[in-house]
Amino acid sequence: MDLESRNAALQFELDNLTPAALSKRNEDPASWLPKAPPRHTLESHRNTINCVAFHPVFSSIASGSDDYSIKIWDWEMGEFERTVKGHTRAVLDLDFGGPRGSILLASCSSDLTIKLWDPSEDYKNIRTLPGHDHSVSAVRFIPSSGNLLVSASRDHTLKIWDTSTGFCVQTLHGHTGWVRDVSPSHDGRFLLSTGDDMTARLWDISVMKPEIRATMMGHEHFNECCALAPPTSYPYFAQLAGMAKPPLPASTAAFMATGSRDKTIRLWSWQGTCIKTLIGHDNWIRALAFHPGGKYLLSVSDDKTLRCWDLSQDGKCVRVIQNSHDRFITCLRWAPSIPKSAAGENGGLTGEGPGGESNRTPNGKAASALNTSDVRLRCVIATGGVDCKLRIFAG
Repeated sequence: MDLESRNAALQFELDNLTPAALSKRNEDPASWLPKAPPRHTLESHRNTINCVAFHPVFSSIASGSDDYSIKIWDWEMGEFERTVKGHTRAVLDLDFGGPRGSILLASCSSDLTIKLWDPSEDYKNIRTLPGHDHSVSAVRFIPSSGNLLVSASRDHTLKIWDTSTGFCVQTLHGHTGWVRDVSPSHDGRFLLSTGDDMTARLWDISVMKPEIRATMMGHEHFNECCALAPPTSYPYFAQLAGMAKPPLPASTAAFMATGSRDKTIRLWSWQGTCIKTLIGHDNWIRALAFHPGGKYLLSVSDDKTLRCWDLSQDGKCVRVIQNSHDRFITCLRWAPSIPKSAAGENGGLTGEGPGGESNRTPNGKAASALNTSDVRLRCVIATGGVDCKLRIFAG
């Protein structure tokens, strides 16, 4: 039965790959997709794993859990390194970030706080950021901003923080329900947020008074997750949208994706238009991640599957990893790429330089839109679930 299942999975994979993809997939990281079995299954948490985050340079990965703890692992070796304690309720999200040479780990929790940890000092808690009135469900460093961090909360707001001082510098009001997820653009100019009001909102935070540029409506249940598409995916999105040519790579918030409890994934343009609805999951969509090569979108769900959608084939589902976890899958992250040059001033997070004008290369392309040949893609993803397991899929 195991052999039959494996054979069926391989046949499905072959049936859904184009001839070009078949010839390239073994040597091209931009075409790599995860497959079973995972390289490592890491166990130590005593309750649901809610979130994972990769260190932007080293082979460290952090996981946060309902057991109130954060655990640090070496994903390359598959080894447990340490437990980080400080929160008094469930840890809901994690993110590594900050300027090059001073990478921090940010965590947020149901205890209404955000905490900053210093990996260079054995993950010492260097600052706690109180201010939200309810559970803090998502936290992300804003690329190219140096010290800024954004958080999303059940109190219906987003907050932008200065991690060097611990002060909240901006509170964004607009959602009418729990804000469950937030995704910053690669140049730090835009934020995409989504939540229980069944909308996704694109914020322009580059202006003095941040404003909503687009509101995406169409899902029929609470939205769980969102992701801004990398510029490498713009040619595929343009094809899906029937556009004559893709937007300029410098347009870092041209396309996006949302996942919902209505079991669908929706792809959107910057005008707020739904381009495509991806149907295939049998339960809530819990997390999304774009392939850094731009061609694929990955999703995980409470149906215990990891699915890969090919944007070049009209959003067709080209791979399903059945029973990736024993129970619901709650989180998914792709290891960030590492710039091959010294262009990345933010510790290798996304390959862009710090702030405004330095974000451009001599040929005028935005640094975040550089071809995948300018960065070293890490073919590594991590998933976590209600089964308390952290799984590493690596090429």
